[in-house]
Amino acid sequence: MIAPPLVPLLVPLLVPCALPPLARRAAARLTPVAALWCLTSTTVVLAVCSLAALGTLTLYGLLALPAFAALGDLIHPLSAAPALLPLAAAATGALAVCAWTLLRSVVRQISDYHAAKEAADTQPTAGDLCVIDSPEPDAYALPGSPGRIVVTTAMLRSLSPAEREALFAHERAHLSARHHYHLAAAGLAAHCHPGLRPARTAVRLAAERAADEAAATATGDRRLTAQAIGRAALAGRAARRRPTIAPAATSGPVPQRVAALLRPPLRRGLVSVASALLALCVCLSLAGAGAGALTLHHNIEIAQGERPSG
Repeated sequence: MIAPPLVPLLVPLLVPCALPPLARRAAARLTPVAALWCLTSTTVVLAVCSLAALGTLTLYGLLALPAFAALGDLIHPLSAAPALLPLAAAATGALAVCAWTLLRSVVRQISDYHAAKEAADTQPTAGDLCVIDSPEPDAYALPGSPGRIVVTTAMLRSLSPAEREALFAHERAHLSARHHYHLAAAGLAAHCHPGLRPARTAVRLAAERAADEAAATATGDRRLTAQAIGRAALAGRAARRRPTIAPAATSGPVPQRVAALLRPPLRRGLVSVASALLALCVCLSLAGAGAGALTLHHNIEIAQGERPSG
């Protein structure tokens, strides 16, 4: 009888714990666009592998019980190691928590998005710009068809004409690059494993840095862009609630972003030691989840009285 796939399935559950320091290093070593894609893809794959490992553990634990084994047409229950049932119970609880938090997050984000969209729909637009009369300074990129830059009158009053153009260039960069997909993916992945929560912050920082650099290129003035972002952030400290998938120039660690803009753009590569280590984490998680699932499938065939080919 083949042993339960406990060790391989622990790998996808442990690897995400190494992501936070690697994510910070990748954000510092890679170009903002490369860091955004690298961190988003890594976070999503690790989240999927983590859920797959939890699901496999749960299924193995259920099929180790006679009642569930009979439902699965197994001749006998799967062999259970001493640690299997407690791990399976913990995995079942973790899956339930993930499902609840994911559902709650999706419902809240849909509600916030529709509220923001309805508020924008009631206002006249000029091209991609929607101005809302409000005493609260705020500005963000609202995705949709078409995407719009939503800005309040209080935010416009806080900036000079040149700073406004820099701010608009920043938000247009978010819309054109579809950064809201990255934010949504990282936000959902963060509910799948506690170790992935810091990656959500790293992805948002990478998205804002990418838009910062795009705005600096569009305006041709890095100092003006930094000044616009700094003033907008100071004015929008108490900004109203907006959808978290809506990127905004005032989000993220603004002092760090301003400091980066005040320096000449660094010539960073598309590959670094951090990105290589992130790729290694992805490979380990995929291998662990895959090996655990294959072992479970093999054990089920044996328990059903079938002899696997090969």
